Amino acid sequence: MQRFRSDGGSIYDLPRPAFRRLRIYSLDPSLAQSLDTMAIRETRIEVPWELTEDGLGDGPEPGPRGEYLEVIDYDAPNQVFYKPVDLNDNYLLAQDGLPPSDGNPQFHQQMVYAVAMRTIRNFELALGRRALWAPRRREKKGRFSEEFVRRLRIYPHALREANAYYSPEKKALLFGYFPATPADAGQHMPGSMVFTCLSHDVVAHETAHALLDGMHRRLIEASNPDCLALHEAFADLVALLQHFSLTDVVRHVVGRTRGDLGIGNLLVELAQEFGRAAGYSGALRSAIGQPPDPGALDRAEEPHARGAILVAAVFDAFLAIYRLRTADLVRLATQGSGVLPAGEIHPDLVERLAREAAKSAQQVLNICIRALDYLPPVDVVFGDYLRALITADFDLVTDDRYGYRVAFIESFRRRGIYPKEVRSLSEESLRWEGPALAGTSPDSQLSLGRELRGTMAAWDLCGDRREIYENTREARKAAHAVIEATRDYKQTILKGVDLTQGRFEVHSLCPVRRIGPNGEFLTDVVLQVTQRRPGCLARSEGREQCLPPLDFAPDLEPDFWFRGGCTLIFDLASGLLRYCIYKDINSQNRYERQRRYLESGLASGAFLRATYAGGRDDKGQDEVFALVHRGLRGGGA
Repeated sequence: MQRFRSDGGSIYDLPRPAFRRLRIYSLDPSLAQSLDTMAIRETRIEVPWELTEDGLGDGPEPGPRGEYLEVIDYDAPNQVFYKPVDLNDNYLLAQDGLPPSDGNPQFHQQMVYAVAMRTIRNFELALGRRALWAPRRREKKGRFSEEFVRRLRIYPHALREANAYYSPEKKALLFGYFPATPADAGQHMPGSMVFTCLSHDVVAHETAHALLDGMHRRLIEASNPDCLALHEAFADLVALLQHFSLTDVVRHVVGRTRGDLGIGNLLVELAQEFGRAAGYSGALRSAIGQPPDPGALDRAEEPHARGAILVAAVFDAFLAIYRLRTADLVRLATQGSGVLPAGEIHPDLVERLAREAAKSAQQVLNICIRALDYLPPVDVVFGDYLRALITADFDLVTDDRYGYRVAFIESFRRRGIYPKEVRSLSEESLRWEGPALAGTSPDSQLSLGRELRGTMAAWDLCGDRREIYENTREARKAAHAVIEATRDYKQTILKGVDLTQGRFEVHSLCPVRRIGPNGEFLTDVVLQVTQRRPGCLARSEGREQCLPPLDFAPDLEPDFWFRGGCTLIFDLASGLLRYCIYKDINSQNRYERQRRYLESGLASGAFLRATYAGGRDDKGQDEVFALVHRGLRGGGA
């Protein structure tokens, strides 16, 4: 109970609020100055009311600083610290925070905090567990250790350039600002300052990168053309769908488009001001606007181009779901003709359509996030993500009465995204195989499943994050010991790794708790086991060209690491294995594909610098997202 004192001096015991409301720009600031969008220039969003680590008070400390985030407003180009905003100030609490302002650094702090916290909350609700940042890795005398990262740092004014990126090394989000050089001076005033931290889409995009890195650290390793593209596409999808769940904004868009979200509107473009102010004719990336081309994926090489195809596929599925959910409303409004009369549609119809659009967007976003638990731990491709989407949704909602899974399959097929290992694109073929099909032994499952069940039974969304992190490490050690003690026995369930030789790693372990549509309580645990072997490029003279053995120890450092592994999903209640999703460490074909990809130069730092940084020497060359997000045509945040 938090104690509040009235003017008369009496003390009341009141329950702590679950959420606080904060104002943000609902559109990029330049768009918010239009008469057409003035009414929706800002919106209020709810974010968790946090306790600070030291328990001095509720909510973030001035900065703001909370359980997950720490905003540090140091303007590096000007070498100045801006005064931090205190979101617990009584006047700010009374008016839901500062009013939107592109010239007030304190509002910039509020904006990045609010949007990032909303993104974190969406992840936690979809995954059924606390969000953890990727640990900081330390090396000492050739041995690596991990360090818990409680807060992700956010720097609203870190860069004087058209860029914004997540830094895996610094565990931070860095946002840039720059003078506008628009292609059309009528859209944006030349020379005016543009702040990337004021774009809802940019902030949500970068926060999604950080959350995804906390779940899948191997996804930033470019072992194939889809890895970084999936990172980019997923971050775009989070920003886009999260924006569509803002009901006030969607209501405006529905009214302007007469309910047809497939035609051009404010929400289908990402980071509009950022793109136009940097000199582009439109937004940096568009989720729609191009007709489906099954051959486009074969021609696209760089991450944004490939990622845009995946974004378009998921957005097409969202549109199909929205149209199906609103078909009855349109029939009622048109007396069965399905054709709306000319002019503005009735406000009640606008309200109902907007509600269905926001609900559909939130559901598709939840499916996209839940699918992350159903990916193999390494070497992920777009086809794996489609299978993960279908399996994750089937696990929670077996009766697909609204055709969500059919919509995903059809939209991916039209964009030329196919899993190579399936015989057809039926739902049954796309779902990952269960243990019975893999020929696993119940006893070998239970010896590992029982250990996980005992270790993780008490975890929930309300637990302390450091304690959860420490419990995770101990559970990983326990799982490793169980597997190590019975390598031959466990080989029957651990596909993708070779327990007869070489070391292996229990890469990650996390709980999953979800509520099904019928109120059932579903509890799983996701365990990832990985293994690596040294790889050699063809140009390395005198070195192995075939698949090297796992215990191969060359005198020199390997040219690259070839990784394999599996994602095991156990039913926490019974301890039985439900899925084994793997990439084989002994696959000669996959090894050759990765080697050819690396030899092509498409995954090299030189390629990234030439593509995203104009070929100049870049001090951030080790920051993969700094390179990918460099503000050139087709790139951006």
